[in-house]
Amino acid sequence: RFLAAFCTQSRAVVEAARKLLDDERAPRRQKLLADLIHNLNENILAEEKEDDKKWFEGLESRFKNKSSYMRYSCESRIRGYMKEVSSFIPNVHPAAREAYKAIIDLMSDKLKSVKYNGCYFDRREEEAVRLCTVEGWFSCQGPFDRDDCPCKHSINPYSNRESRILFSTWNLDHIIEKKRAVVPELAEAVKTRDGREVNWEYFYQLLFTVENLKLVHIACHKKTNHNLSCDKTKIYRKRKQNHKIS
Repeated sequence: RFLAAFCTQSRAVVEAARKLLDDERAPRRQKLLADLIHNLNENILAEEKEDDKKWFEGLESRFKNKSSYMRYSCESRIRGYMKEVSSFIPNVHPAAREAYKAIIDLMSDKLKSVKYNGCYFDRREEEAVRLCTVEGWFSCQGPFDRDDCPCKHSINPYSNRESRILFSTWNLDHIIEKKRAVVPELAEAVKTRDGREVNWEYFYQLLFTVENLKLVHIACHKKTNHNLSCDKTKIYRKRKQNHKIS
């Protein structure tokens, strides 16, 4: 009943909290009241720019609705991962570089076909592919070595400008690490393939999909060595007649 009252009578609660905040001098109480006002005075369901102009402050004018920007935000992260894979080329054995580049091309084509998995942050997408609720709430999935978030972190970047900005500090964390494990293993696989076909789709999943990505609050993002490696049984596959992307 307490929580329901906050949702159904939010305007009255906000007004009362503002009156209290005007006279409050204790920093801790000021913070509690300010957070309460901030969280209740948000426009979560608004989607179009004209319905929540404050949310779009600081963004390029080309973004006309919230979901399009959130989708772009996710795409940018995935594009960044692709750039890191490409920038590893100088570290690949010279004799294997062309084969490595060919795999990069296959991955790039696959990413383009799925629009760089921008669906993960788009609340308009089907439930099976988005990482948020239909209202836009995201929940931390916990550190790489846990099945859940011990602190129950959550955020709705669709709610207000501040939450949108704070969400940029959340990470799509690779469980099997991108730099320490996946990319070096891919380079080694290409180098030592000896006539075998590298299972590039397995590496694609590890690098760019939620098969190996967890959305985590910055406090749950452990930057220590994960000490996890790729599945050796999935690195190669039987050679196909072509490289058709499915």
